[in-house]
Amino acid sequence: MMYGWTMGLEGWLWMGVWILALFLVVWLLVREPRRSARNDAVEALRSRFARGELTEEEYLKARRLIET
Repeated sequence: MMYGWTMGLEGWLWMGVWILALFLVVWLLVREPRRSARNDAVEALRSRFARGELTEEEYLKARRLIET
C-alpha cells in the first residue's frame, strides 16, 4: 500500500541513472573535438614558414609530404 508521493530505493536509483545519462550526453555535445595530428603538423609548418625558418621550396615539399 502506498502512502503519499514517496519513491522507494529503486526509484531513486533510476533517477540517478537518468541524471548521470543526461550529464553524459551534455558533456559529449559540448566537449572540444579532438584535432588531428595532421592539422597540428600543418600549423607548425606554417608558423616556421612565417618566421622565415623555411624557404618556399622547403615549405611546399614538406606540405606535400604531410598531405600524402
